[in-house]
Amino acid sequence: MGSYDALLVLSFGGPEGPEDVLPFLENVVRGRGVPRERLLEVEAHYQRFGGVSPINGQCRDLVAALERVLDVPVYWGNRNWHPFVEETVRRMRDDGIGRAAVFATSAYGGYSSCRQYFQDLARATEAVENAPRLVKLRHFNDHPGFVAAMADHTREALDRLPAEVREEARLVFTAHSIPLSAARTAGPRGGLYEQQLRQTAALVHAKLGRREPWELVWQSRSGPPEVPWLEPDVCDHLRKSDAKAVVLVPIGFVSDHMEVVYDLDTEAAGVAEELGLPMSRAATAGTHPRFVRMVRELMAEPALMACPATCCAPPPRQA
Repeated sequence: MGSYDALLVLSFGGPEGPEDVLPFLENVVRGRGVPRERLLEVEAHYQRFGGVSPINGQCRDLVAALERVLDVPVYWGNRNWHPFVEETVRRMRDDGIGRAAVFATSAYGGYSSCRQYFQDLARATEAVENAPRLVKLRHFNDHPGFVAAMADHTREALDRLPAEVREEARLVFTAHSIPLSAARTAGPRGGLYEQQLRQTAALVHAKLGRREPWELVWQSRSGPPEVPWLEPDVCDHLRKSDAKAVVLVPIGFVSDHMEVVYDLDTEAAGVAEELGLPMSRAATAGTHPRFVRMVRELMAEPALMACPATCCAPPPRQA
């Protein structure tokens, strides 16, 4: 870890009580033109779980796991809820941190999954006088540690299926849908978000040695209905599937969000039950030991140049 004084885990954030939910969601969608009724619908999803997203607890667990394998202090900051990244960077400055690696909890390229994290860091650096130098670690969608963690969790999910359908079960990889316009501009040459997700799915599938074909589907769209997003939606896909059994593998997430526990464990599970389709859901990478070691390995790699200014152009902002 020689060239870094600390590690900053930079995440999306989530509410930790009923009164946090609507202000948190307003932070998430500000300027994106998301209909108010959709916001209230998603708020109800959170309130169903006591107004608490699992993501913050899982970030705390990840920080604790990283502290056990790193010889530098580990900090945690969020984009959309406390501890906001500005608060954390100020504390890092006060602690005397000069240069820190930044592990963003997203494996992929794209505006929301990568470029916004660079913007978070730029905003925090501007807000905090004498802020430490913050170096974002690279995308890790193809890192053996991430692939191994997801393969292990998928194997465990397969083992939870009835024995008579286990061998024929189809792996259905899921990720957050994004507008087609954002998908086209993801990465220096466009299309990177989808390309990386398909690469990860293929690597996990190959590591498991499965014969059944795999599929990539999308979940959790939230934008205006007139804006086209990546499809098919996971629930629509399940209704049309000819699979004998499925394992949902949320490779688009490294920890459980509300999008995982509601959109997959509640909505998609409900559809599978209606269809009589045996279904199991793989865990996210979480604190799998190989995933935790991956972060240490990323910190040992040479720092990469920042992305070009034209990479992952932001979507048009709405009033």
